[in-house]
Amino acid sequence: MSSAIPQPVIATLTKSAIFLAVTLKPEPLGDTAVRALCGDLPSLLRAVGFRDPGGRLSCVMGFGSDAWDRLFGQPRPVELHPFREIRGVHHAVSTQADLLFHIRAMRMDLCFELASEIMSRIGDGVANVDEVHGFKYFDERDLLGFVDGTENPVDQDAADAAIIGEEDADFAGGSYVIVQKYLHDVRAWNAMPVEHQEGIIGRKKLSDIELAEAAKPTYAHNVLTNIVENGEQLQIVRDNMPFGEVGKGEFGTYFIGYARSPRRIELMLTNMFVGNPPGNYDRLLDVSKAVTGSLFFVPSATFLANVTAEGAVVAPAGTEGAADAEASRPVSDGSLGIGSLKGGPARE
Repeated sequence: MSSAIPQPVIATLTKSAIFLAVTLKPEPLGDTAVRALCGDLPSLLRAVGFRDPGGRLSCVMGFGSDAWDRLFGQPRPVELHPFREIRGVHHAVSTQADLLFHIRAMRMDLCFELASEIMSRIGDGVANVDEVHGFKYFDERDLLGFVDGTENPVDQDAADAAIIGEEDADFAGGSYVIVQKYLHDVRAWNAMPVEHQEGIIGRKKLSDIELAEAAKPTYAHNVLTNIVENGEQLQIVRDNMPFGEVGKGEFGTYFIGYARSPRRIELMLTNMFVGNPPGNYDRLLDVSKAVTGSLFFVPSATFLANVTAEGAVVAPAGTEGAADAEASRPVSDGSLGIGSLKGGPARE
């Protein structure tokens, strides 16, 4: 069994997050800086996170398909590919970026400082594609007023859903992540009767209680995103966050889903955008438009610790070099042990 140490993919939810997606510039000068950052990321986390040991600062670094080939070459994760657009009743666009940084903390200033430090290292070699600052909205609700993430798996179930095992032994401990930025037509949504909204989501708005199966429309969001194969539910780990700018009239949800296979999320998206059966699509998309879409591979922390400036990985994940990543071993809060006393803060 692999001893590769995962990145903090299944870290507990926080109050703030920055989602930073960038592309590599054509000139290869920035490639060396990006590879150097792979091994330096834990030290940046320690330096920034030490300012507030209870701030639970963490960062996940992911790579798009083209970026992986350019930075690392072979071998490559078996299911890594660019985000595939989906054309159905609505359109899931592909705006594939090269790198993703998913930065989480209990305070936005910690997220902001770490994002600044990351860009100071690699900014000359990359171009910004999208930067979203997410926040928790009251009792875990999105800007449509519904609780988001109720059915998220936790603990071992989360690891089983999100972390690659022996199915791709070279990259055990890794994960796949898909991100999409959704913009909501809040006026149109608020004009709907609450009972209709509840049918679209499949849950009660105030209490968050799931509707009885007989009461759910077949197009309900939680019906179409429930994927069952061979009697087993294929789960993913979500860490969606609301975002918005009131002056611009922009209100949205940043979807981020981790899975041990991207196919799980792709099946959910196909059901949403095309419908199951085709035409029976997710009515949430009538008021919520996807404006970005990217797929990334998240290698293990062990892999990142062994990346050299030239791009070679000096040891396969989970063998030599695992001790070098020991400082990155996730503690109970999933923060990589950064900015905390030994053992980390208690998991909430």
